[in-house]
Amino acid sequence: MACVFGPIPSRRLGRSLGVDPVPLKTCNWNCVYCQLGRTRPLTNERRVYVPLPVILSELEQALATRAPDEIDWVTIVGSGEPTLHSEIGELIRAIKRITTLPLAVITNGALLYLPDVRANLCAADAVMPTLSAGSASVYRALHRPHPETTFERLLEGLIAFRTEYCGKLWVEVMLVRGVNDSEAALRDLASALQRIQPDRIDITLPERPPAEPWVEPPDAGGLMRATVILGTAAHVVHPAEGSFDLRGYATPVEAILAIIARHPMRVTELERALTRWAPDQVHEALRTLEASGAARLIERYGSQFWCAADAFYAPAAPTQ
Repeated sequence: MACVFGPIPSRRLGRSLGVDPVPLKTCNWNCVYCQLGRTRPLTNERRVYVPLPVILSELEQALATRAPDEIDWVTIVGSGEPTLHSEIGELIRAIKRITTLPLAVITNGALLYLPDVRANLCAADAVMPTLSAGSASVYRALHRPHPETTFERLLEGLIAFRTEYCGKLWVEVMLVRGVNDSEAALRDLASALQRIQPDRIDITLPERPPAEPWVEPPDAGGLMRATVILGTAAHVVHPAEGSFDLRGYATPVEAILAIIARHPMRVTELERALTRWAPDQVHEALRTLEASGAARLIERYGSQFWCAADAFYAPAAPTQ
C-alpha cells in the first residue's frame, strides 16, 4: 500500500494505522534531525498530492482486514508535512465517517497561521504539532524552514489554534544537543509554550538517523534542564516497542520498502519486523534492493540503517 501503512508501534499513540497523504519529503521544513533525510527542494505549495479516493480505498481495505482491537488510532502523518495536502480537511471528515477509531494528525504546525488549515484540523481527536524553539534564531537553526514559514507565523498559528480547537493538543519538543538544550533556549521555549497552553508536552530525542551527522541527543544535564524548565506538563517520550503489521505485503522486498520509506531501520530491526520470512530471505531482499538502487545504507550513531534510496543524508565526516 502506498498511502496507508501499519499498524505500527507509536510511542505516543499505541498501535497506529498511518495515513500518508504526501510523497517522500514533501515538506516546508528541512530539519537537521529528520530521520527521512534532507528536504530537497523545500516546498510550501498546498495541492492534492494523492487523490482522496486512492487514500480512502486503501484505508477501507486496511480497516477491513484488522480487528478493532488491533488499532488504537488512525494517524495522518506524512513522509513530509501532511497539511500541504490541500484536501486534508476532506480527508479527516471522510476518515471520521469510515471509522469510529480516534484520529490524530501529526504536523509541524507551520501552516496553522492559515485560518482554513486550522479549520481543516479541528475535526481531529488529537493534533500533535512541533514546537522545539522559542526564538526565531533557534527555529531557523533547527528546522531550516521555507522562507514563508517564519517563527512568528508558527507561534501565531499555534496560539490561534489553541483558542479554536476542542480536541487534544499535544505539542512535541525535539531536543538536539547544542541547539535548543541550553538554559536560555529552554526558557524561551517555555515562554512560548506558556502562551499556547497545550494539553501535553512530549519531549522527544533524535534516535533514528538524522539528516545531519552532527545531530546528537542532549546529555543528561540537558535533558534534566528541559524537564525542569518546561514544567510539569512536559515528559520524555521513550521509543515504542512492538512489531510492525506487514500482512498486506506479499514479499520481503515489498515489506522492507514500505517500512524504510518512513522508518529507516537497522538489519536486526528488520529481521524482528519481518518474522514471516527467514533471516536469509530478509538479507537476500536487502541485497536485491541495494543492487537495484531502491534502498541504501546510512551510518549514524555507530550503526548502519537501511533507508529509501531517494532520501538524502549529509555524509558523515571521515574518521582520522
